[in-house]
Amino acid sequence: MYLSYVFFYTCDRCRSDGKSENEMNNLDEERSNNTGVSILSMRGGDGHNSYATNSLLQRRVLSMSKPILVKNTKEMMTNLDFPKCIKISDLGCSSGQNTFLAMSEIVNTINALCQERNQNPPEIDCCLNDLPGNDFNTTFKFISFFNEKLTSNTPCFVSGVPGSFYSRLFPSKSLHFIHSNYSVNYPSKVPEGLEKNKMGVYITSSSPLSEYKAYLNQFQKDFTTFLRMRSEEMVSNGRMVITLFGRNTIDDPLYRDCCHHLTLLSDSLRDLVIEGLVSASTVNSFNMPFYDPTEEEVNEIIRNEGSFQINDLETHAFDLGHSKEESSLQLCRAKPGEKEANCVRAAIETMLVAHFGDAISIDTLFAKYAHHVSQHASCMNKTSVTLVVSLVRK
Repeated sequence: MYLSYVFFYTCDRCRSDGKSENEMNNLDEERSNNTGVSILSMRGGDGHNSYATNSLLQRRVLSMSKPILVKNTKEMMTNLDFPKCIKISDLGCSSGQNTFLAMSEIVNTINALCQERNQNPPEIDCCLNDLPGNDFNTTFKFISFFNEKLTSNTPCFVSGVPGSFYSRLFPSKSLHFIHSNYSVNYPSKVPEGLEKNKMGVYITSSSPLSEYKAYLNQFQKDFTTFLRMRSEEMVSNGRMVITLFGRNTIDDPLYRDCCHHLTLLSDSLRDLVIEGLVSASTVNSFNMPFYDPTEEEVNEIIRNEGSFQINDLETHAFDLGHSKEESSLQLCRAKPGEKEANCVRAAIETMLVAHFGDAISIDTLFAKYAHHVSQHASCMNKTSVTLVVSLVRK
């Protein structure tokens, strides 16, 4: 197996927006007061509360989206007439061995198709993107896992590309295939105008309609920017497969039953306020940078941006409870609600620490979160909506 990796970093002095280093330094204080894209990184390492340990959901989602991923990989290779070099990217890759699951599926599909069509396999450039705060060190420790997943000796070159996917990441017309899993749900910043969202970290049934519109507007802006950046980086007939947390289309735009985990986070923070462990004003100023769109909202944004043709757009619902990969022994060892608390903690702890600092104990917060889960048995059986979208660069 011919496998190498290299780590690339884009210097702030080479920013595409033209801001100087001094200008960027002047924004540091403002950034520290905003829960936004700059600190949206999953908990690193491979410990008990790490994202690598608590991200089995990603495996289940890949299994669900695999048919679309495989189909689009084959169509991309055929339509591009089996190029000698392929560049693929996973945007928002996070850390741990799950990072390589989609990448290995794409590479293996290319290998199998080349064998089937008697074509020479291409050299493959595998680019892993996430924010600079992502734990790339842990990710690269799983290179051997990636190696074991591959079914042939196709030359692969793995690189890390730190940076926000709401900006340019790659040279023009250099990418052939893009994958992104549950990353585009997170906007570049918390929407403005959420002052009325007291003691709630996200949209609830009691939120004012203006809050929903603020989140929707921010998602529309950011997803449009995401598509525009990718359109500049992708070759014509390149493919992109995206999965997103979504919601069903119903008359009430405030209905967020699938976001119960954020409601429980609000309840847990409220407990800390009641016990005098944190001020109400500090909790009131925290809002999740997140949005769960409907299929119609995603469809409209893609069509209005205009660079991509929708190849697939599917809605899937599945149980958010424990997966079959978790052994009964694992579940018996965990206290009621502990597994759910660990999963949410791994995903958002960095944001909480950035906002609250030493004002709260993260351990105490998620002990209360686990308690709330244990008191609401229905939380174990909630269903989540996932949107799977495949796009073709026009």
